[in-house]
Amino acid sequence: MPLLKSWVESANAPDAPFPLNNLPCGVFSQGEDEPRCGMAIGDFVLDVAALEAEGLIALPGGPLLDVPFWNEVMAAGPEVWADLRGQVVALLKAGSTKQYLVEDHLIPLAGVTLHLPFLVAEYTDFYAGRHHAFNVGTMFRGAENALPPNWLSIPIGYNGRASSVVVSGTPVRRPWGQVKGPDHELPAFQPSRRFDIELEMGAVVGMPSEGPVTVEEADAMIFGYVLLNDWTARDIQAWEYQPLGPFQAKATATTISPWIVMKAALEPFRVSTPARERPLLPYLHEPRPMLYDVALEVALRPEGGVETVLSRTNYSEMYYSAAQQLAHHTTSGCAMTTGDLLGSGTISGPTKDSRGSLQELSWGGKEPIALKDGGTRTFIEDNDTLTLRGAARGDGYTIGFGDCTGQVIPALADPYKRT
Repeated sequence: MPLLKSWVESANAPDAPFPLNNLPCGVFSQGEDEPRCGMAIGDFVLDVAALEAEGLIALPGGPLLDVPFWNEVMAAGPEVWADLRGQVVALLKAGSTKQYLVEDHLIPLAGVTLHLPFLVAEYTDFYAGRHHAFNVGTMFRGAENALPPNWLSIPIGYNGRASSVVVSGTPVRRPWGQVKGPDHELPAFQPSRRFDIELEMGAVVGMPSEGPVTVEEADAMIFGYVLLNDWTARDIQAWEYQPLGPFQAKATATTISPWIVMKAALEPFRVSTPARERPLLPYLHEPRPMLYDVALEVALRPEGGVETVLSRTNYSEMYYSAAQQLAHHTTSGCAMTTGDLLGSGTISGPTKDSRGSLQELSWGGKEPIALKDGGTRTFIEDNDTLTLRGAARGDGYTIGFGDCTGQVIPALADPYKRT
């Protein structure tokens, strides 16, 4: 698919993240105004809530855009999603006769505050990247036993905390927790010293379900995708995770990018999951390509310093797609809800410079990472800013997600001190 030309000139540059082909969904505010729904186009956000109120957008069952979240549109289903995109494309395409009616509803992105784009119902995180799982397993069990026995058969996951999900730009405070060093008999309660990120994509569930669904049905349920940083306290996790898996190590924060890139914008970038090392059970078979060619990167900027890109990889490196993860999630009869968020699991590639976490990049702290300003890192230090970026590149255009950024601020001096 080539670039769709818009009368919004800043949307037509090949490297512009928000062309007419994209139209990601977000929530924004200006000054003291209430947050409202918008779609990014070029250097602007289009106030679609105002367009609906004025009758320039009309959706079945509407109004659906008169609330500061996208859940009502998401719950309306794929036909409404397509209808909305079609109406907005018609308003913004080059030569539109309604340009004069729409221009006043374009607000410069530089002057708005972005909020969580949807109400997060529940959050599930997976461990579905082959290279990441192998790297982590090798550190702790050796290469010959790196993957758990079930890993090649099942998309492993755990239920997280929806309350942990925050929008890009929200500061992340270093957590306290129980930590036990290898030379200590008992744990201590202290701030995490091995705080880390995980480069992930998040699938946003639009349509609810009751009972098991197929991979094809699961794919149809997904409204769109965000970048996702699954902040992780490695030292807290090492002590707590057996036998039930991650708990407090993953509950500090989960940062997502401010824009939901609708699945329709990613259709030209579908790719297949990798060849299977052993056959999957039939219910996990994919009828068509379910992954996407989305280039990803992780960058770190120390306080007052320059940014260093630590890693570059691609979403196509995943072993299990979001549709497979969602289908597996429903096998027990578990109902999925509009606004459910599924983290892909850390997306690492096959080379050292494509690893999606500092734990892998520094090999558990044994190999310090060099920064551009001459410093090094093994894990995140206070006031470091971590940024995830992602883009799919088409024929003369780019589908961007917006930065997924968080600065780690120091732990509380005394988390139980009451003022």
